[in-house]
Amino acid sequence: MCTVCGCGAGETKIEGGHANAHEHTHVHEDGTVHTHTHDHGHDHDHAHSHAAAPLGAHSHSHQHGDGSEHSHDHVHSGEHAHSHGDEHHHHEHGVAGDLDYGTGPARAHVPGMSQARMVQIEQDILSKNNTYAAANRQNFDDHGIFALNLVSSPGSGKTTLLCKTIEMLKDKVAISVVEGDQQTSNDAERIRATGVPALQINTGKGCHLDGHMVGQAMQRLQPADESLFLIENVGNLVCPAAFDLGEHHKVAILSVTEGEDKPLKYPDLFAAADVMLLNKCDLLPYLAFDADLAEANARRVNPHLTIFRVSASSGDGLSAWLDWIRSGLEAQRAKRSDSVDALKRRVAELERQLAAR
Repeated sequence: MCTVCGCGAGETKIEGGHANAHEHTHVHEDGTVHTHTHDHGHDHDHAHSHAAAPLGAHSHSHQHGDGSEHSHDHVHSGEHAHSHGDEHHHHEHGVAGDLDYGTGPARAHVPGMSQARMVQIEQDILSKNNTYAAANRQNFDDHGIFALNLVSSPGSGKTTLLCKTIEMLKDKVAISVVEGDQQTSNDAERIRATGVPALQINTGKGCHLDGHMVGQAMQRLQPADESLFLIENVGNLVCPAAFDLGEHHKVAILSVTEGEDKPLKYPDLFAAADVMLLNKCDLLPYLAFDADLAEANARRVNPHLTIFRVSASSGDGLSAWLDWIRSGLEAQRAKRSDSVDALKRRVAELERQLAAR
């Protein structure tokens, strides 16, 4: 899981520029975590050596660019010891149940790392991300901006649905878009063709956007007050579920060309989402897809999920989705108005107190 392994660290590229430095983190067997900040243009020099060691043991060393070197000895014994003689013994085992690596407090598996350590690392990563996300959300709220985070598997029709939504709303509200993909700016170019500003974030090996990336994108885009801010996350039903971006709602998109059991297979996303769009419903007459079962499965995971059946191609069902967005925009504007009014009242009270002295 990326909250443990930190996938794609330092490989993010925001369109039109890049960060000046990136962090590299690694975990040692004793549980310590080392983080190094590297400027671009430097060289990594990692040396690995394996010296002769007793049977069942090996040594692993690596050297960093600053000259420091870490070495670890690993000894295997008991059930993990291996011996190789002239004879080879073959053991056959019958299949006795499924393998479930999602058990335990971390609900994930990393070779050589305990569940407790994984939980600690995940908490550290998400805590830092949540700090960025909270700042993003405060920024959105201060300016009356309504922010949505759209998440789905690749091929669900997410970008097409986004383009259709923009075309139907852009004359009534200012819209800014952040596009997340591992590579290319193809989707950002499709969004720009609708006439609204879009910024591409390429995550490299990373499988999701995070709060820091979105904060940088906000600084570049400078969304208008009381506008709509749309985030199209990297196509992935797993990792984006864990990362708050500062959005007001996660929107899960499931297409009828996928399975009805997707919400049960990937429950974290559907549990984290407030809305599910069941897309490509114009294809239902031609598919063996049970839309009612798909909705029932989604509500088994999240009974409070708001669900819209839509078709980006035909436009069917989009009016209800757009009405929901308009309600969110109005709520954000009202919240901002209340905040401004409260601030004005506070200023007036302070002025009255000063005048009374």
